[in-house]
Amino acid sequence: MPERPVPLSILDLSPITSGSTAAQALRNTLDLAQRAEEAGYLRYWVAEHHLTPGVAASSPAVLIGAIASVTSRIRVGSGAVLTGNQTALAVVEAFGMLSALYPGRIDLGLGRSGQRRKEMAATAAARAARPPSAAPPKEDRIVGGLLIPAAKYSLAAIAGSPKFKAHGALLHQPNAEPPGFTEQVNDIRAFIAGTYEAEGIEAIAVPGTGSDAEIWVLGSSAGESAQVAGALGLPFAANYHVSPSTVLEAVDAYRAAFKPGVLDEPRVMVSADVVVAPTDDEARELAVGYGLWVRSIRSGAGAMPYPSADEARAFQWTDEDRALVEDRVATQFTGSPATVAKSLRILQEATAADELLVTTITHEHADRVRSAQLLAREWGLS
Repeated sequence: MPERPVPLSILDLSPITSGSTAAQALRNTLDLAQRAEEAGYLRYWVAEHHLTPGVAASSPAVLIGAIASVTSRIRVGSGAVLTGNQTALAVVEAFGMLSALYPGRIDLGLGRSGQRRKEMAATAAARAARPPSAAPPKEDRIVGGLLIPAAKYSLAAIAGSPKFKAHGALLHQPNAEPPGFTEQVNDIRAFIAGTYEAEGIEAIAVPGTGSDAEIWVLGSSAGESAQVAGALGLPFAANYHVSPSTVLEAVDAYRAAFKPGVLDEPRVMVSADVVVAPTDDEARELAVGYGLWVRSIRSGAGAMPYPSADEARAFQWTDEDRALVEDRVATQFTGSPATVAKSLRILQEATAADELLVTTITHEHADRVRSAQLLAREWGLS
C-alpha cells in the first residue's frame, strides 16, 4: 500500500431496501455519515434522484443540512445537484445557507440533467477531437490493470422511458426551458462571486454571495461537463461506477480542456461501487442483489428497493437482462479489505485520480457500515 494513499470519500444514495422505508433509509444515511467521519473519510456526498422507489435522496440540500448537523469535521456535499431542475439562484441560496451554518465543510457538486441540448454540436466536436485512447471501447479491454468494459449501453436509453419523460413535467414549471449547463454553472459562480446582474441590476444572493462552498462538476463522458470543468479550472468527478466504459475519455477530456482558474492544476475524483466484507466470498454474497437493482434502473423503471440475496436469486434472468447490466456488475469491486483496496489502487493509478469516491449498497445497513469501516482501516484513513 502506498505510504500516502489518496483520500477516500463516500457517495450515498440513501438506498431503500426491500421491506424498509424511506424514513429508515434517511436515518441510515445519518448513521453512516457519523461512522464515516469517525473512520477518516474526507467527504460525504449525497445524490439527487426522483420518482425512484429504491432511493430516498431527492433533495440534496435538505439532506446535507441534516448530515452536517450530526457531524463536525467531514465535508458534506452533493453528488450531484441536477442543475436543470433548479434556477442558479435557488441553488446558490440553498448552498449559501448551508455554508453559512457549516463554514468550510460544504461541497456543491453540479451535474448536467434536464438542460436543452443547444451545445450538442460543440460536444460532438470535442469527442471527434479526442485521442483514440480516450474513446469508449467497442470491446472489453484492460488499461493499467483496470477493466474498461465495452460501451454497450447508453444513458440515452433511460431518457426515452416514460418515467424519465415525466421528470420534465413534474420538476419544471409549465413551458419552462432550463438554461444550458455551461450557462447554469457560470450563473452559479457569478452569484457566489457577487458579479451577477439581471437587466443591469446587481443581484446579490442572501445567503449565497461570498459562500465558501467548494464547487465540483460531475460527469460521465468527454462531453460538456468535462469541458466546462476544465475551461473554468474547477475540480472534476468522473463516474466509473455509473459509466465505466467512458471514465478514461472523461478524465482525459477534462485534463485536455483544463485552464488555470479556481484551481492552478487539474483535480480529479473518480467513483467506484464497492462492497467490502471480511472475506471475498462473504462480500460476493452481500452483492448478489446488485445486478437486479442495476437492471431496474437501466430498464427505465427507476431504482427498485434494493433486493435481498434470496429475492435476487428468484428473478428469472434473460440474456438481454444480463447484457444490460454486465458492465456494471463486472466493475463493482467486491471482496475482502485487501482485495478491494487493490482494485481501488488500480483504478486510482489508471485514472491518475487525486481522490476516490466509493458508494456501497447492501440489503442490511450494518453490512454497509462494516464495509466502510473495513475499507477505511485497510486504506489507512485512521
